[in-house]
Amino acid sequence: MFSRAFRVRSNTAIKGSDRRKLRTDVAAAFPNLSAEQLTEFIPNKEELNVIKIYSHKGEAVTVYMNNRNPILFEIEKALYPTVYTLWVYPDLLPAFSTWPAVLPKLAGGADLMLPGVVVPSSGFPQVEQGTLCAVTLLGNRAPVAVAVATMSTAEMLAAGMKGKGFAVLHTYMDHLWEYGDKSCPPTLAPLVTDSAEKESAEDEEEMEGKEPVISFSTDPLQRVDVGDLSLKERDSCAILIGKEELGENRAAGTAEDASTEVQQEAEDSRTPQEQMDALFNQCFFHALKCKVKKSDLPLLTSTFLRSHMFSCCPAGQQLDIKKSSYKKFSKFLQCMQHQKILQVRELNKGVESIVEVDWKHPDIKAFTVPEGFSSASAAQESKSEDREQVYHAPEIISLYGVSTKMLPLFQESGHRKGSILSSSEVRSIVINYVKTNELVDETNKKCLERLQPLHQVTFSGQEPVVRKGNIEPIDITIAQRSSNKKVTIIKNLELYGLDPQCVANILQQKVQASATIAPVPGTKDRVQVQIQGNQIHHLAKMLLEEYQLPRKYIQGLEKAPKLGRKK
Repeated sequence: MFSRAFRVRSNTAIKGSDRRKLRTDVAAAFPNLSAEQLTEFIPNKEELNVIKIYSHKGEAVTVYMNNRNPILFEIEKALYPTVYTLWVYPDLLPAFSTWPAVLPKLAGGADLMLPGVVVPSSGFPQVEQGTLCAVTLLGNRAPVAVAVATMSTAEMLAAGMKGKGFAVLHTYMDHLWEYGDKSCPPTLAPLVTDSAEKESAEDEEEMEGKEPVISFSTDPLQRVDVGDLSLKERDSCAILIGKEELGENRAAGTAEDASTEVQQEAEDSRTPQEQMDALFNQCFFHALKCKVKKSDLPLLTSTFLRSHMFSCCPAGQQLDIKKSSYKKFSKFLQCMQHQKILQVRELNKGVESIVEVDWKHPDIKAFTVPEGFSSASAAQESKSEDREQVYHAPEIISLYGVSTKMLPLFQESGHRKGSILSSSEVRSIVINYVKTNELVDETNKKCLERLQPLHQVTFSGQEPVVRKGNIEPIDITIAQRSSNKKVTIIKNLELYGLDPQCVANILQQKVQASATIAPVPGTKDRVQVQIQGNQIHHLAKMLLEEYQLPRKYIQGLEKAPKLGRKK
């Protein structure tokens, strides 16, 4: 229901009479809450807000907020707790467990299929069709989803654990969760029965040759074929951090040769989506281990992907988040945050940054640099961790695309519409055409003007990138704020491989003035740096001398304050 963004219609504080009515409704909906818990849940004096929203499907939903977090949502007079509430009261609803790899699917709007439900040794909770339930991940009692059972417990077992078991309403990592403080689920120890269940499940994985207790096969090839939300996703999760780690995880209790054979079969059976997931994880851990330093934090997530992960991609392969199971890079980072590898925060509206990394996390420590990357470069990267990363200005070349009007001129030389040429190539083709057709006109120089402008950008150590249009210059402007104060605004730093947050931090230290980053109005993924005062002199020295960017790609340097004695 909240897998896509919703529209807020109103946001008001709750009245005293409505607060009392809400407490009565909560007591009726969740009778297992004690009087003390009910008072804690719906406090007498703390401010509660009522938010009216419309989901992406047009459904009217009422959300109750307490302490910045949504605690309840109401649909057609039925109350449902959020994951924030279930983390405080984990036993409020009957719970069913699933594999961790299923969570991104649920957050993306999928319902929970029965093949993806873990059957505990103690049996399922007894529920009827339409019962409100919680969904947990194996090994942690903290719920990650709220769902309605589509059939009773008896019907689930009678159906052989096939078909849709739960209609999911709300999950951790969906947009309702994002409306709160975006905290992660706590780690709650399973009950005794859950612990026995986990050990049983682990034993089943290790005993390759025995019959499993539940209906899932331990053979990796057979796992791939079990339902939409079955162990296929769990198997995908198992190979995320590299080929070597999959062999280690599945080698417990078996001979080394047998483990290698199973590993090879699992690799051969991977879908293109699973291969892209594995590639993203490899580049993610490679970037954290070899590229990112503690001094780089906070680091824009877009910069982390573009400048760090892309450079860790093996030759002949290309990262494409759309071809992965995550679909969005923010969802991928949320999954990593759920594993407590890093922490992402929205430092400014619409701008997310990595603010913390657990460098001692076992997955980071266990990662080894792939063979495709030379040990010399890895050693050099490791050696440079204690010093600032040197910025190399990109090489920018103006190019031209053959347009429809100019096609007859370039057809004879074997070019088609859309062919990309440099100015020297255009000049050579035109000269040959003039000579061949005995045409001479010294005054006609409009050829380049009629071609489609393009440009090529080459960053140090990366493949050239060709983009349409002329490259936008770094734009520096001076704006007037309240109390006649001036601020300097810098845009388009990202186009030249500069991290706006790093530039803001350096400027702040140099001029001892407040510097912030904010979204560029009218854009989705562009940000601008804003610093107090007219700081163009310092900017010019940084961009021209330290970063060695050509002056023609910087706009606004003429607005620097004139130096002289104050009268």
